[in-house]
Amino acid sequence: MAAIQRRGGRSRRASAEINVVPYIDVMLVLLVIFMVAAPMVNPGVVDLPTVAEAAPQQTTPPIMVSIRADKSMRVSTGSNGAERTVTRGELLDFVRQRVAENPDQPVVIAAEKTVQYDAVMNVMSTLKADGIKRVGLLVKSQ
Repeated sequence: MAAIQRRGGRSRRASAEINVVPYIDVMLVLLVIFMVAAPMVNPGVVDLPTVAEAAPQQTTPPIMVSIRADKSMRVSTGSNGAERTVTRGELLDFVRQRVAENPDQPVVIAAEKTVQYDAVMNVMSTLKADGIKRVGLLVKSQ
């Protein structure tokens, strides 16, 4: 770089620095604008494509396994509403039979509040180990 000569004999070099303070100010203003505007955007609306012929989904009622405070188990299906008391072996046989008829039928475990977590997890792990794919827990919304 060539030096710039001034009167009086002093030499001064050209400065190659950029003052970034105004850029930081602009960035902070944009950050505030986006933070204020972000909650106003509604991302939940999805415009789905339509098809001419869609096969309706079959909704099968789940198999309900109820675990009582005394650790007794009752099983029922949503189709007939009949509820019966079963042991762990009978539960596996009942669920195997229902899943053999309809492989996509879910199993839902409902337990009372006083039932220990261990008892619920034992039933769930037994069903999962037996090859039941769709096992879930039933909860009450507040």
